[in-house]
Amino acid sequence: MKFTYAATMRTCYAASMVQAIINTFITLLFVTFQHDYGISLEWIAAIISTNFMLQLTVDLVSARFLDKVGYRRASVVAHILAAVGLVELALLPEIMNPATGIAIAVITYALGGGLLEVIVSPMGEACPTKNKERAMSFLHSFYCWGHMTMIIGSTIFFVLIGIEHWQILAILWALVPLANAFFLSKVPMKPLLPDHMASATIRELLSKKIFYLMLVYMVCAGSAELTVSQWSSAFAEEGLGVSKTVGDLAGPLFFALLMGIARVCYSRFGERIQLQRFMLFSALLCLACYLTIALSPIPAVSLFACGICGFSVGIFWPGTFSMASKTIRNGGTPMFALLALGGDLGCAVGPAVAGFVSGATGGNLRTGILVGAVFPAVMAAALLFYRQRKGRE
Repeated sequence: MKFTYAATMRTCYAASMVQAIINTFITLLFVTFQHDYGISLEWIAAIISTNFMLQLTVDLVSARFLDKVGYRRASVVAHILAAVGLVELALLPEIMNPATGIAIAVITYALGGGLLEVIVSPMGEACPTKNKERAMSFLHSFYCWGHMTMIIGSTIFFVLIGIEHWQILAILWALVPLANAFFLSKVPMKPLLPDHMASATIRELLSKKIFYLMLVYMVCAGSAELTVSQWSSAFAEEGLGVSKTVGDLAGPLFFALLMGIARVCYSRFGERIQLQRFMLFSALLCLACYLTIALSPIPAVSLFACGICGFSVGIFWPGTFSMASKTIRNGGTPMFALLALGGDLGCAVGPAVAGFVSGATGGNLRTGILVGAVFPAVMAAALLFYRQRKGRE
């Protein structure tokens, strides 16, 4: 069978879905871990932070070696690590201290997730597509569709088979990265930059003021997205008193659906929308959603705000990548790696802050999410600063 660049893009779509699986599956089990293993909210917050801090470390290290290793080898290894980590999640808590076993599994698939974070965007950017901004937004929408597929599939499994058999489901999800690893070993791949153009070094990137602004965008994007996404199921179950099934569907599923819709809409109608204005509007909408989730006395309104928050954060990640690619032409793999590092730093900090604040206030997740509102607020301020700067120029 002869594979084309269209097949390469499809493996990138699947890789984004794998990222969603390894980042989100464990969030559906937070309450189960609390009840079955006696794991506290603070420890769960530490697990989330471990995942993204390791991904952050991989982002930083890969900025130096990825071009030498090559996207193909790195992507295959990343998928294998993701699959092994999911299998470990199913097996290790039953044969050793549960908290330690879960931590080991998270460490394993976090290494794979960190590589995927760096690889997927430049692999898609390198493919011969007509409109890079719209293609990037469409590529990142598959993170949302993977998120939704995982939640729907997991919810059906929990209803039909039972939440007590979640280990079987973890092993089934491990088949997805294994299958995509095979196709990644076959599809054609192009370098991100032409042969005559060398990627910027880390020192060159760090000498550009605009790059620091892009890093601020990425930190805020990761924090704003993951704070609500990671805690929405537990928030719906514990804070709003709904069932496990309703919590998973009304929380992370609704969030992922609207986040995916935002990205697809930009991929289809992006030529009619000014990216910076859309991102600023989204940041202000995100801030309003955080305040509504935390302060509304009506549970249904808070749940609705969780979903709208997904729409508001949809453009942050791909939009920042697109802005960086336009403003820093020779950024190459190091730029994508460091931007991913910023995003993962936000993914680690945001949910951890919400978890620790919630634990310190007696398990009140509303308080944690209220504190998390600082991230969309900073995002909006940074975007306004960039608009004013461009206006002066």
